[in-house]
Amino acid sequence: MTYKLAILPGDGIGPEIVAEAVKVLTALRDDFGLEVGWEQAPVGGSAYDDTGHPLPGPTLDLARSADAVLLGAVGGPKWEALDHSVRPERALLGLRKELGLFANLRPAKAFPELAEASALRPEVVAGIDIMVVRELTGGIYFGEPSGVEELADGRRRGVNTLVYTSDEIERIGRVAFDIARKRSGRVCSVDKANVLEATEMWREVITALGERDYPDVALSHMYVDNAAMQLVRAPSQFDVMVTTNMFGDILSDEASMLTGSIGLLPSASLNQEGAGMYEPIHGSAPDIAGTGQANPLATILSVAMMLRYSLDQGEIADRVEAAVERVLADGWRTPDIAGNGEAVGTAEMGDAVIAALRG
Repeated sequence: MTYKLAILPGDGIGPEIVAEAVKVLTALRDDFGLEVGWEQAPVGGSAYDDTGHPLPGPTLDLARSADAVLLGAVGGPKWEALDHSVRPERALLGLRKELGLFANLRPAKAFPELAEASALRPEVVAGIDIMVVRELTGGIYFGEPSGVEELADGRRRGVNTLVYTSDEIERIGRVAFDIARKRSGRVCSVDKANVLEATEMWREVITALGERDYPDVALSHMYVDNAAMQLVRAPSQFDVMVTTNMFGDILSDEASMLTGSIGLLPSASLNQEGAGMYEPIHGSAPDIAGTGQANPLATILSVAMMLRYSLDQGEIADRVEAAVERVLADGWRTPDIAGNGEAVGTAEMGDAVIAALRG
């Protein structure tokens, strides 16, 4: 079969990094027999400029019909004054909701060649290989009631509601346990069960699921404040971490900085059928947009995740990841990871990955 991809470059550095990922996909198609085709569409602020909406109907239709979506980045200062309902970031929430993308996977793996680039001592980050599994369509980001209201005495009150149902918790738990079975067989569930009743239920559901269906997986629990500290103190203790929408948002960004650069980290957002949206976690970086300095490796590694999780092309995914590791071992560096050394641009890094693929 020929896989159909929706390519959504978006804003800021999005078009630059996605262009390098498309070069990799082209090489995989032409040189390695990957049967894949794709179509591009606007999303985010650039889509708003063209159509008046950050997620136009044709873009959503394309995403719905695709086997997987590759997204660059959305947002930037240009659109910060827009009404909340049409800001570029609403496109992300819309895609997650409309495609049913409930499971966000964010790996944080330390490359030995970049140990000195981490904010922590090299001996602390050595061997880090963490998968953060974040529930993506529930929790405080989507709970009702929400909003800001004016009280009778003139004060204002803001409300956001943390809501989960047991089936939502079990669904994301299964994803974490299944991934752990393919790794080292350990899951750490992160909550705030000592304060928040909703996450007390989270702990109960995850515990029951593990005991009933995954007795072969070692399950531990940790409060989110302790987890944040432990990620800095002893990150290698973690394998798979599973947690709520907001906690996962925070902890996955923290984990990303252990590796030396947020420009190296991909992500996957999956639905019940295994279709997904893949994107680097670093955002649109408007300060370097158009300068050719952006690191495309997180986007290229997002392609590898797409190959593995949505297209069932694990061997080709391994090849792409090995190519990235090779260019890093050979000393190729974009400015974010170059330190005081020589840096190459976005396109040069993409070309180096393709050369490593073919070599």
